[in-house]
Amino acid sequence: MPKPALLVLAAGMGSRYGGLKQLDPVGPDGEIIIDYSIYDTIRAGFGKVVFVIRRDIEEIFKKVIGTRYENKIAIEYAFQELDNLPEGFSVPDGRTKPWGTGHAILMAENFINEPFAVINADDFYGCSGFTMLYDYLSTTEPAFEDGAANFAMVGYYLRNTLSDNGTVARGVCAVDSNDFLEGVDECTKIERKGKGAFNTAEGEAYVDLTGDEIVSLNFWGFQPSIFNELRSLFGMFLTENHENLKSEFFIPTVVDELIRDAKAKVSVLRSEDKWFGITYKDDKPSVVSEIRTLVERGAYPEALFAL
Repeated sequence: MPKPALLVLAAGMGSRYGGLKQLDPVGPDGEIIIDYSIYDTIRAGFGKVVFVIRRDIEEIFKKVIGTRYENKIAIEYAFQELDNLPEGFSVPDGRTKPWGTGHAILMAENFINEPFAVINADDFYGCSGFTMLYDYLSTTEPAFEDGAANFAMVGYYLRNTLSDNGTVARGVCAVDSNDFLEGVDECTKIERKGKGAFNTAEGEAYVDLTGDEIVSLNFWGFQPSIFNELRSLFGMFLTENHENLKSEFFIPTVVDELIRDAKAKVSVLRSEDKWFGITYKDDKPSVVSEIRTLVERGAYPEALFAL
C-alpha cells in the first residue's frame, strides 16, 4: 500500500496575506505556519504533499514556499481556477469568488491515487493529528463491509481553538458513542466566555458552549473514492447554484451528505493539541509565544528546515 499523501488547500494564501512575500514569520528561524504542518507531515511518514494553489501565484508560491521542502518530501501542485468546471458549465458573469473547498479538493484528482489527508495552509494543527491520521489511513481498509467509504477527521476541543481577540467560525461536531461523526453544525460567531464559549451569529440561535465540544478544522482523511462523489455532487451544486455569485461548494457539506446517504462513515480522531491561526492581527504575538514554548519543550527544533 502506498504511503498516504497530504493535500494542502493553499489557493487563497496570496489574497489573504496581501501577497505571498508578506507572509508573517512566527517561528524562531523565520518559519511560517505552513512550515510546521509540512514538518509534522514528514515526521509522521506521509509520502508526498500536493498543494492546491491558483495559477497566478504558481511562480511566487514555488519560490517563497515550495523551495523550503525540496529534497525533503515529494511535492506536486494542482490548480484551482474558476473556469475549471464540468462540461456544460461556464463561469457566470460577475463571479470572482472561488468555488469552495470541495472544488479545491476535486482539482487534485489527477495527482492522488492513495489515501490522503487534507488541511488548510494557514492553520497550525499540532503534531498529534498528523500522526493519528497517518496511522489511520495506513492501517484501515478503504471501505466498511457495508460499502461505506472509510473516512476520518481530526477533531479538536473547542477550548483549544478560540481567539482572545474576536470571534471565530467553527464546525461543532455531533459524534456518536462509537466515535463516528454524525454531523457538523456550522457556528459562525463563537466567542470565548470564561472556560467556555458562546455563539451569537445573527440569524443563528444563541448557544452556550462548554468548550469541550469537538470541532472540525478541515483536517480530513479521505480515500480516493471521494473524488467520484465530489464530481457528482459538484455537478448538482452547479445546477442548483450556478447563478448565485457567492455560493461555495464546501467539503463539510459534502461529508454531511455522504454520511446521511450512508455512503461514508467518518471516524473522529480526537487531538488534545492547541490550534493556532492568525485570524486577527493581534493574534500573532500569542502564536509566536506558543510556538516558542513548543520549541523550548523540544516539540520542534529551533530551525525546522535551516531556512
